[in-house]
Formats: sequence, structure tokens, C-alpha cells
Amino acid sequence: MTTILAFLFVLGVLVFVHELGHFLAARRIGVRVLTFSLGFGPKLFSTKRGDTEYAISAIPLGGYVKMAGESMEDPRSGAPDEFLSKTKWQRFQVLIMGPVMNLLLAVIVMAVVLAQGADVPAYHDQPPVIGAVKPASPAEKAGLQRGDRILSVDGSEVPTWDKFDIEIGTRPSRNVSLTYLRDGHEQSVTLRPDSQGKFEVGDIGVLPDATPIVASLVKGDVAEKAGLKPGDVVVAVNGERMVQRAQLTEAISRNADRLTDLTIRRNGQEMHIQVTPQKRGDRGMIGILISEPIKSFKPGPIEALKLSVQRNIEFGGLIFKTLGGLFVGTTSPRQLMGPVAIAQLSGESAQAGWIALFTLMASISLNLGLLNLMPIPVLDGGHILIMALEGIARRDFSAQVKEKMLLAGFVLILLLMVTVIYNDLTRISWIERLMPWRN
Repeated sequence: MTTILAFLFVLGVLVFVHELGHFLAARRIGVRVLTFSLGFGPKLFSTKRGDTEYAISAIPLGGYVKMAGESMEDPRSGAPDEFLSKTKWQRFQVLIMGPVMNLLLAVIVMAVVLAQGADVPAYHDQPPVIGAVKPASPAEKAGLQRGDRILSVDGSEVPTWDKFDIEIGTRPSRNVSLTYLRDGHEQSVTLRPDSQGKFEVGDIGVLPDATPIVASLVKGDVAEKAGLKPGDVVVAVNGERMVQRAQLTEAISRNADRLTDLTIRRNGQEMHIQVTPQKRGDRGMIGILISEPIKSFKPGPIEALKLSVQRNIEFGGLIFKTLGGLFVGTTSPRQLMGPVAIAQLSGESAQAGWIALFTLMASISLNLGLLNLMPIPVLDGGHILIMALEGIARRDFSAQVKEKMLLAGFVLILLLMVTVIYNDLTRISWIERLMPWRN
């Protein structure tokens, strides 16, 4: 139920804002709006005020604003309040305002989220210097080592770990050229990131140096009895260097009922402490709460707005890069998400709190705004393209020509929808088991 409600909330807000943009722009230039609907199909609820019917319809996967004289097939009287009676510039304003409203929503919502502040891992905006290499990973096979400073991925500079994660994450299961610095010398290597998780995110198996810290101890438990103290930095377990909180948790877990050597750093001095993790369930535990180096992030309203604009520009570039990769074959279609996946993410985000849910909303709003600007007939960008071509040709196309262009756009969107829904279904384990070609 949480998933359904969260999905309807997120989608409802995005659709309402998008259609509100069209509605307000149409009203501003004097176009008569016949219907403002959230959803498609049969109307569940409607009320009429003035010339406009406001409705909520049965299929909640979009919405529409129906304007008088909107297409050549509609009954037209030539009245000045009809859409096609307006100039191309005026019609452009109506078409563009839907995507613009989604982009503005993405900036505003992200700014609100950023203004709340957060504690983030200290390494996120640090240069990607390798702290550890996972055994048998693409990075190990390619010869990458601890201390290597990664400079670029496929020619794109990666000044921070965040940028590195994005560049590698969008390139699963294909050869990638990576440039790194070792002992003052630049070197290059080609490797193939593994595909991780249901969204097939690229991973080469390198970890930043974020040495885990003992945040607190369970009174009377193994760790306290062994002499560990809050603030101790856990450098290694049985000689294996620890650079991530999850790595330390896993190392302790797999050593249940076995004497384990912890190398810790306390007041700048390294020492060894012996512990024997107790087996509890199917894992070993010693009674510690682990943290990692973090930094507090609390921008003011103006700074949050600036950061939001910056992040949305960066994410927008990534969206276009991903879409471009679909056409040239460098992006896997498996990375696309449809309504089922969005619903799942909405439910998970809602359970994590309103900040996670609003972050997801901002991301989807940005995607929706940019995708609607694509020059594909049926989308807002496609209608703008047709008007631009008519302007270049200095004549309006016939209804038959426009119909063929819109049909081509509809087929393309339909193929895209089939692809993303198929991807969504294959991410649900019990449905995937019913697909013999995926087993």
C-alpha cells in the first residue's frame, strides 16, 4: 500500500505540474481550455468551471490539457481563442511550458532537500585515489593497485569519487579505457566493468579509503571486553586492509567463532587486538557500531538553490549522455526504468523518509522535463519540431503529413515503453523465473 500511495503521489505531482504549465500558458495567451485531466481514460471525477472541465481519470500514467482547435481534426470556427488561431510563437510558449515547469520543479525540490543538510561520506568530493581493490575484480585483473589516482574514464575527467561512480556506473559490461596516475606517471588500461544489481550498474571493484571507525560499543560484549574503545580506527582484519564500513562488517561476520586479529589506530599509534566474534544467527558479531569519516553539509537557502541548479545541470548532461548511448550502443537498455520500477523506488523512498522521496521526485521531474523536449512527434518537443519545420518551409503541413509524423513518433514511444516495462518485469524475481529465456 505504501508503494502504491507513494507512486501515485510522486506521479500525481509531476503530471499536475507539467499540465499546469500548459494550462497557464494557454490561458495567458487567450486559448480556451476544454479539459484539464490528471490521468487518461474514463473520468472518475469531473467538475466544470467556466469553459474548462477539470477531471481525474482512471489510468494514472499521465494527463492532458485539451484546448479548443488544438489539431486540424478538431472542429474549428477560426475564433481567436482556438489554439491554431494563435501565432507559432504563442503556440511554442504553450508547448514549452510543460517541460519547463518540470525542470523548475526539479530545481526547487532539490534545493529544498539540499537545504535540510546531511552528513555525507568525506570521500565523495575527494579525488578518486584507490584505497583497496576487490579480489578477482576487473580492476585487479587489469593491474590497478592501492594508491593509484584515477584521472579519466573513456576520456571524461573524474576529479571526484562521485564523478567516477557516475562514469563507471553508466558503462556496465563493455570495454572502458581508464587513465590513472602511479608514482607520478600516467598509465592507461582497458577493462570491462561488471554489471551489478537489478539496474545493471557498472562496477570495477575499487574502493575509496574511508577507514571504518568504532562509533560505540555494546556494554559487556566481545569488543568492549577485548579492549576496543569508541574512536578506534580499524585499519585491518587478519592483515586485510579495511577501507569501508561494509567491508569491516563482512570481515567480522565471516570469522564467527574464530580468533581474529584487529589492527587499530588509537591516538596516532597502531596496535593489535584479538577478538573472537560470537556466532549469532548466521553471522559473527563483536558488539560495535561502525561509522566512517563524514562531513556535515548544511547550505543556506541561496547556496542550496545554486547547488540544485548545478546538480540538475550535471544530471541533465548524464541523461542526454545515456540517451545518446542508446543510439550508438554504448548504453544498455537494461538501465532504463518504467512505471513498475518507479513505483518500487517510490515505495522504498517513502519508507526511507520524505527527503528520499522528494529526492526521487526531483530526479524523475528532471527526466520527465528533458524527455518531453526530445524532438519526437507525440512529445512536446516533437510538436515544437513540426512547428519549426513548418516555419522553415513557410507553410503548414497537411493533416496527412502530420498524421504520419505523429504515428512514427507514437510507434517509437510504444517501443520504448515496451522495453522499459519488460526491464521492470525482469527485475521482479518471481516474474523473471517465468521467463525461460532468462534462466
